[in-house]
Amino acid sequence: MAGAGTSGPYGATILEHFRRPRNQGRLPNADASAEGANPLCGDRVRIELRLATDSDSIADAKFSANACAICVAAASLLTERLRGLRISEAVRLTEPDVLAALDAEIGAGRRRCATLPLEAAHRALAPFGGARQR
Repeated sequence: MAGAGTSGPYGATILEHFRRPRNQGRLPNADASAEGANPLCGDRVRIELRLATDSDSIADAKFSANACAICVAAASLLTERLRGLRISEAVRLTEPDVLAALDAEIGAGRRRCATLPLEAAHRALAPFGGARQR
């Protein structure tokens, strides 16, 4: 079972990335950024990206958030994954990719918490030819 061995509603991966988030903070001179908000629960997250000199890949990624544990963990995991990816690869990341990285059962009512950082990243990349492919 995903997230087994922990107490409470969150798995070990979510707790680790919530307690010690990676890439949290502002990214000076970001080339791309977007914010997402979930008015139902109050989560707010901002994704900031710096593109590599070839402008085809992501050199750095950071986030800032005032959000629940699931959203913070998802942003932390996502920014780790985005570093070094080509823009074309980043826009192909999906909700199942994010949910799998969290390694816990995320109920339907909390899925928006988990996918909010991904939505913000996709919006940030749209001006760079990163329109999400369906």
